[in-house]
Amino acid sequence: MHCCVTDLRCKDVICRADGKRIGNICDVDVDTCTGQVAAIVIYGRSRWFGLLGHEEDIRIRWEDIEVIGDDTVIVSRRPSCRDARSRRGKPYGKEC
Repeated sequence: MHCCVTDLRCKDVICRADGKRIGNICDVDVDTCTGQVAAIVIYGRSRWFGLLGHEEDIRIRWEDIEVIGDDTVIVSRRPSCRDARSRRGKPYGKEC
C-alpha cells in the first residue's frame, strides 16, 4: 500500500491496548539520513485557547504502527512520556 503524507494528516490514532483515541496525525518525522519515515507526530492540545501555550507533542515510532486504515491508524501501545514526547522544532533523533 502506498500513501502520501497528506493522506496521513488528520487521521485518528487509536491505541490497540486500551482502545482510546490519542489524537490526529499532524506531522511526519523523516530520517533524512536513510530517507525513511521515523515517526508520526500528534501536536499537543492548546491550553486555555492557546494563551497558556500547549501540551507537549506526542511522537509515535513507525514501528509501533500496526494498521493504517481509511480513517484511522491503530498503534500497538500508548506512547509513554519518556520515549514518545518532544517539543515542536527540536530534533527527535541523532544527527547523521
